Amino acid sequence: MAKNEKAVASVLAFEKKLVPSDGYFYGTSWENRNEQTPLKLIPKSVRGTISNRLKPAVAGDPMKLNAEVEKANLQTVDACALGEHQDTLKVGFTLKILGGVENPSACNNETFLKSYNDVAKNYIATYGFTELAKRYALNIANARFLWRNRVGAEKVEVVVTVNDQPTVTFNALEYPLHNFDQVDEKVQALANQIASALRGEVPYLLIKVEAYALVGKGQEVYPSEELVLDKGKGEKSKILYHVNDVAAMHSQKLGNALRTIDTWYPEFDEKKTAIAIEPYGAVTNLGKAYRTPKDKKDFFTLFDKYALGESLENPEQEHYVMAVLVRGGVFGQSSKD
Repeated sequence: MAKNEKAVASVLAFEKKLVPSDGYFYGTSWENRNEQTPLKLIPKSVRGTISNRLKPAVAGDPMKLNAEVEKANLQTVDACALGEHQDTLKVGFTLKILGGVENPSACNNETFLKSYNDVAKNYIATYGFTELAKRYALNIANARFLWRNRVGAEKVEVVVTVNDQPTVTFNALEYPLHNFDQVDEKVQALANQIASALRGEVPYLLIKVEAYALVGKGQEVYPSEELVLDKGKGEKSKILYHVNDVAAMHSQKLGNALRTIDTWYPEFDEKKTAIAIEPYGAVTNLGKAYRTPKDKKDFFTLFDKYALGESLENPEQEHYVMAVLVRGGVFGQSSKD
């Protein structure tokens, strides 16, 4: 056998199979949703107070402290809010589901490709993507993708249209965020169609999603915030995302919410919180990787075994590996290792 015949390919990439659009923000009222207006960003110039942690020498001296808090903390920021007569936020986006996870978009090792292809087809034949599809469907139904806009909302409804079928409405607050065990008929019907597309039984599935959140008249809402790497003096300290003057949420942020289905990582029994599907179980706002190579629970450790025909400990590990491949990415193994 050649030296690298059973090794993971050095060039290996998968295209994502869940493809969300950007999410667009509209203002409306709960009782009359026919009247909708695109939400625009509102620039604000404010005089803030000093609230950051000060050096001990300053904080411990009353005169220095008074001098410090007298300084004006001038800021120009973007904001976004409903109109004075609007009480409901609408966020609309589309989600395309694709099949073909058994075929990498790039692979330079024919032996590995055949081994992986057999494993992926066996997964489809055994599980049919039903578990992953159920979890994706629940994350549509529970409106996790609203992020901060879901917090404090009195009511949240998600209206889903699959291809040209009749619309289905979900009461989002009835569905849990961290438990994927129980589903009703509406969620199961959506999951069945998602699974069918992931299996490649249909060319694609196009899902139109419209979420309505009753947050209160004139309340602030939260589009995505842009990352500003080089902020000049006098520039805005917070820049929100918009598309053609309509406030919006990044497709990446929507995608992260939809794939927040990992309840199989080692610390879940303690944390009781689902995390996004990531190769190392990374949760950036906590600065922590929940799947480490040391514990042999990270994607690369599991994938290297699984793709070459070895059995994993349990079906949950198989679901996790396939979910990362649905996410997509570049997973080649460096020849310098």
